[in-house]
Amino acid sequence: MVFSETLWRSIDGLFAQILTHPFLTGLTDGTLDEDAFRFYVVQDALYLREFARGLAILGAKAPDEEALTMFCEHAKTAIVVERALHESFFREWNLTKEQVEATPMAPTNLLYTSYLLRVAYERLFHESIGAFLPCYWIYLEVGKELERKGSSHPLYQRWIETYASAEYEQVVRQVIAIADKVAVKLTDEQREGMRQHFIMTSKSKWLFWDMGYRKESWRI
Repeated sequence: MVFSETLWRSIDGLFAQILTHPFLTGLTDGTLDEDAFRFYVVQDALYLREFARGLAILGAKAPDEEALTMFCEHAKTAIVVERALHESFFREWNLTKEQVEATPMAPTNLLYTSYLLRVAYERLFHESIGAFLPCYWIYLEVGKELERKGSSHPLYQRWIETYASAEYEQVVRQVIAIADKVAVKLTDEQREGMRQHFIMTSKSKWLFWDMGYRKESWRI
């Protein structure tokens, strides 16, 4: 069994809870309040900016040219490609770039991105891979699962198709392959550290969708 398979097995129960969250079930059955989806997309755009910074750090720490070029390219793609998806939604809602950028980060978003950037800056490359991999992989698996059901809501269907696409899967498989390549040379203790970061940010994915569903704000 390759190491990435053991990583995924460690979040089986968590992933099941993600799929049953009302934010995601609401995408397919049409019950999700569009205000909640709009809140989520705006926060996701703010998240993406910090995520791209983290990928650039991973590129700088990469042990070989393959990982270096991949993460630098992904940092660019995260800004150019995924931002295009967000902006297509913003046009539907008549939201300007200035309005989006002036939106404060919700508490969960700030917590999540701060954790990613701290790991990227402070920890070793293999630990950073563990922290960033769920950001790719869970979106792919969610997209594929929701695609089987589809959505009658055109905005929700567009979101689903993006993360269920073959193009996106190819990107995710690249990162999984790098994770497995790195893990081969690690000790059991190092692999466990990688796994703990993987679990932590997998939990953060659930929290992020929950944040959107609740339209989370600062309570103080």
